[in-house]
Amino acid sequence: MKTLNSGGVVIHMHQNLDKISFLAPQNPDFNSIVKLPPLQPFSDEVISLLSQLSHEILKDKAAKSYPDVITFAFWCRKASLISMKGQYRSIDDRIGRGVIFHITPSNVPVNFAYSLAAGLLAGNVNVVRVPTKDYPQIDIITNAIIRVFNDDKFKYMEKYVTLLRYEKDEKITTFLSELSDIRVIWGGDSAINEIRTSPLKARSFDVTFSDRYSICVINAKECINLLDTQVIEGFYNDTFLFDQNACTAPHLIVWIGNCEQVLNAKKQFWEKLHSFTQQKYNLQPIQAIDKLTSAYKTATAIEIKWENFKDNLIVRGEINRLVDGIENYHCHSGFFLEYTAQSLDEIKNIINNKYQTLSYLGLDPKEILEFVIKNGLRGIDRIVPIGKTTDFTLTWDGYDLIYTFSRKIFQYN
Repeated sequence: MKTLNSGGVVIHMHQNLDKISFLAPQNPDFNSIVKLPPLQPFSDEVISLLSQLSHEILKDKAAKSYPDVITFAFWCRKASLISMKGQYRSIDDRIGRGVIFHITPSNVPVNFAYSLAAGLLAGNVNVVRVPTKDYPQIDIITNAIIRVFNDDKFKYMEKYVTLLRYEKDEKITTFLSELSDIRVIWGGDSAINEIRTSPLKARSFDVTFSDRYSICVINAKECINLLDTQVIEGFYNDTFLFDQNACTAPHLIVWIGNCEQVLNAKKQFWEKLHSFTQQKYNLQPIQAIDKLTSAYKTATAIEIKWENFKDNLIVRGEINRLVDGIENYHCHSGFFLEYTAQSLDEIKNIINNKYQTLSYLGLDPKEILEFVIKNGLRGIDRIVPIGKTTDFTLTWDGYDLIYTFSRKIFQYN
């Protein structure tokens, strides 16, 4: 067993480290990693590095088959990064906190890249545990990162990025946790609690992105005029693109309007979505079984009317009242509960801190924001139009990632 001294803390390097698969670089030097100086947020070096990564991905023919990979590549173009930087009035007195250990989720393949990019943009050294499940998207982005670091121009930045994967192992997690200044955990509540048993240094802290629940609110009257192919494709991307597993995917659809308006809007909306989904989505037998099981489970707990459907591609259930804990009744792959309301006020009593994203169609986002603040809601961290729920921003789950991942240096004049 080797030891490593990091910031006055002796870190024990267990033999279990042999169980780690390093994606990039192949043989990281943890002694050097913990001594690397943090950078200022949005440093020229990082912007140059990420913009080159964008270039490498966009010229890869394999990437074109994966919209989530292309979206990430556009997100980290130089013009996009400069625009993000412009949203921060003062970052000259900030510097990265040191080493971030990112533990990324298994159900969203490109999440690791966004988490890494946020850590870099805030000025930190990054150790990223990617999912153990093989995703082509991970290979495409990882190979692009390797190509970037093969360029001598970016060689000096290579130590700021370590990509690795390993099966669940408490000793490895403890080792990587003890060398970090921030531990970023993306995952379910039970997984987060399990990881938290691995200690951190005294001044280190966790930033957690846990199980969340999202909803969509549609103004039925306005929906008829707004319901074009772009809206349908946007809702498809919000839900079916990740099998409705992403925390941003809506599960409850709230229709605002009178009965006639809602019936008309729902008919057109779901028919168009069904036609679009038939062309794009391949529903697996196990998914259909899960949806049927969830339908039975939901029906035993709450009063619900299941809509007639010609197949199992989209399962919809109409509820006549919103009950506490409605967020516990959900499934994946096209499973929706629907509720008809006269106004937003009808949903305020069910919103708790499990609610993350509210997507909308035909409503004024300023009115939604006012609704959240006026009622002091503990949930709803994101308000976005249909089609934008999966768009990653540097404010996520209520955290400003640049400010959270960096420290402000106070200067007394």
